[in-house]
Amino acid sequence: MGATRRTVLGAAAALPLVGCSRPAPIIVVGAGVFGAWTAEHLRRKGKAVLLVDQMGPANARASSGGESRMTRGTYGRDEIYTRMARASLEEWKRLSDRSALPLFHDAGVLFCFQEMIDYARDSIAVHERLGLPLQNIANAALGQRWPQMNFEGIEFGLFEPEFGALMARRAVEETVARFVEQGGTYVLAHATPSESGRGLLLDGAPADAEAIVWACGPWLPKVFPAVLGERIFVTRQEVAFIAPPDGDDSFEASHLPGWADFNGGDLYYGFPNLEGRGFKIARDTHGEHFDPDTGDRRMSDTGAASLRAFAERRFPGLAGRPFTEFRVCQYENSSNGDFLIDRHPSLEGAYLLGGGSGHGFKHGPEVGRMMAELVADGTAPDARFSLASKQTVQARSVL
Repeated sequence: MGATRRTVLGAAAALPLVGCSRPAPIIVVGAGVFGAWTAEHLRRKGKAVLLVDQMGPANARASSGGESRMTRGTYGRDEIYTRMARASLEEWKRLSDRSALPLFHDAGVLFCFQEMIDYARDSIAVHERLGLPLQNIANAALGQRWPQMNFEGIEFGLFEPEFGALMARRAVEETVARFVEQGGTYVLAHATPSESGRGLLLDGAPADAEAIVWACGPWLPKVFPAVLGERIFVTRQEVAFIAPPDGDDSFEASHLPGWADFNGGDLYYGFPNLEGRGFKIARDTHGEHFDPDTGDRRMSDTGAASLRAFAERRFPGLAGRPFTEFRVCQYENSSNGDFLIDRHPSLEGAYLLGGGSGHGFKHGPEVGRMMAELVADGTAPDARFSLASKQTVQARSVL
């Protein structure tokens, strides 16, 4: 895409992109959930911010794209993520309240367990410590409350009534729209690094910045291969939507929560029929290596069969119901599932943001706040989000 086709929204008329005589802006590359909220928090700090994306906010190839994402506080012993999820949810609710269409559906989230394991035990302890509502529901009561589910083999469930579903693509688009309305600038352009940490090329034209945040999701290993090529693992993930029974409201969000099922260590999760798009089901197991530019985004026969088999076993009313939609996206995983929020190790003024690892969307507001504080104030986040903590062997421990 040439520079003459560049789309600019916001305060660009007062913010030249090249040859700037006035102070350079902070540039955020990548308008996914992490980049969009970083730009917004930097704007709140009074910074001139330019947000750049090569295809648009939460586009079809982005890890932040697609229909819906779960927001939950159940994280086992990883209390830091429970705290981040709760703080982020307040931001999402405020944004949803101002949006023409809802961005948050408070359907609640149900985690199903075959037995009491450390993850469940630790989640209960964290919720008690933080004063977060969490209902521990035995098998018989689960069946009475949600008769559309088959709880065979499930000993108990943990239900979080205050969490639920975020409408992903629309939520990111709304975040960017509000950012622009409040004085930020968004540009549709392709960005590539230059030899300077505070410089880059936008559609081949040089631009200078006070600082640059590279929030490129699955493209991070390509942009910085020497630093991240062996530390960010991009995997292929398959999602399906199934048509609920005609005239049956039991699969609506008013009657069915978001859910996650520890199926003998193989986690499946999904949502009720949100806004008429169908019953969503996905498998959280990391897929094969995936290229976000060239990867085939058609559902595999094996993946479709696996999702159908699990859906029909756990939700008998879906037996024989047609698939309405398939989607192939990608996770961009760190070695253990922790996020990456840090400075570039050698380019002064450059920052690295990513490692969403399949669970990052809900945390967008808090991740953006942490990166903004690092860039604007020099306040480093928890050490587990540092580049130094990222290994070259994939062994996820954050679930």
